Amino acid sequence: MGTGVMIGAGIFALTGQIAELAGPLFPLSFVAGAIVTSLAAYSYIKMSNAWPSSGGIAMILQKAYGPGTVAASASLLMALSMVINESLVARTFATYALRPFEADGNGLLVSALALGLIGFAYLVNASGNRSVSWLSLVMSAVKVGGIVLFAVAAMWTSGLGDGAFAGPIRLTNGEALLASVAFSILAFKGFTTITNSGGEIVDPHRNVGRTIMISIAICVAVYLLVAFGVGASLTIPEIVAARDTSLAAAARPALGELGFYFTIVIALSATMSGVIASVFAVSRMLTMLTEMEMIPHSHFGMSGGIRSHMLVYTVVIAGTLAVLFDLSRIASLGAIFYLVMDMLVHWGVWRHLRNEIDAKSWILLTALAADAVVLIAFASIKLASDPMILVIAAVLIGAVFLAERIYLSRKPEARASNDGGREEPLR
Repeated sequence: MGTGVMIGAGIFALTGQIAELAGPLFPLSFVAGAIVTSLAAYSYIKMSNAWPSSGGIAMILQKAYGPGTVAASASLLMALSMVINESLVARTFATYALRPFEADGNGLLVSALALGLIGFAYLVNASGNRSVSWLSLVMSAVKVGGIVLFAVAAMWTSGLGDGAFAGPIRLTNGEALLASVAFSILAFKGFTTITNSGGEIVDPHRNVGRTIMISIAICVAVYLLVAFGVGASLTIPEIVAARDTSLAAAARPALGELGFYFTIVIALSATMSGVIASVFAVSRMLTMLTEMEMIPHSHFGMSGGIRSHMLVYTVVIAGTLAVLFDLSRIASLGAIFYLVMDMLVHWGVWRHLRNEIDAKSWILLTALAADAVVLIAFASIKLASDPMILVIAAVLIGAVFLAERIYLSRKPEARASNDGGREEPLR
């Protein structure tokens, strides 16, 4: 399921935005993203090996910081970044669905279709876990095979000497290339879904880490194939102009009308399965946070259990974001939230748990530094091009920490840990 979540947003929603920042070197951004993600995965793998749990991210943060504001807030940031990913992929689905009718620029139609997909994802998830697993498996196989076929055919037809790679390939803006890695990391972050499934994986001490690394390897191979396929067919200005549907734009000159519609079908399959898998993962994580009393909960008059309520809350928030923000801003918010949360994970593991789980300090600190460099470069680029998104991100992050502090301060058993200090976690 982690691979299913990754391949959906990364390829179809982010390729154009990555190329816009990185220029002809944009395939390298996916490589850099895979390297940073692999470093980041070290913390999650070591923690999952020590304490395999369906708690995933929240379990890691609670063991690192205790059941206080930092752990609760960072866990909620992770959940929000996943909800943001749902809205990102839902809008990508809508833009590809409308591309054959040249209506992908119609904001109202894009929002309506995105909401429709999120509603469909709710119905599939409400029907039970088996439906989600079966549909995710089938659609993941279809989309991976289809994407690879598109990429190989595009490169075979166009060659690697045309399009974005026709001229000299040189680095023109190192900061922009680094900033593009934030989007690439966002494209790989679905591996955390595997961490959240530690309690269900057979022999998790051995297989969680193996599954994560296999998923990352599959994704980087697929991403590179697509990057070269798109770059061989379109120039950078053409990729930027069609950035929300860059694969479809690349398919038409390389493969003709049949290739164009084939790519549309694969895009719809990929994004649909990505939203369904993400809704499943987020609702489970929010349910777990509620049961751990890390976030408040209200039934609002609804019947059923906490999980069914969280499904509703997840799709409502994702639908709202899909209507209010465009793809670029949604992706930016998701990248910022994820990087902040990821840095808190690495710092907590290094500061409090590295000896307990036998983790190498240099890997933890390298992962922390890599996240920090990418986040600073990304914020610098956005400060020049879209400063409002930085304000929105800062306000939302501040609101999450403040709300969690207020909520937890009302729980007598949590007051001692609300300052972010680590209490000895329960065994």
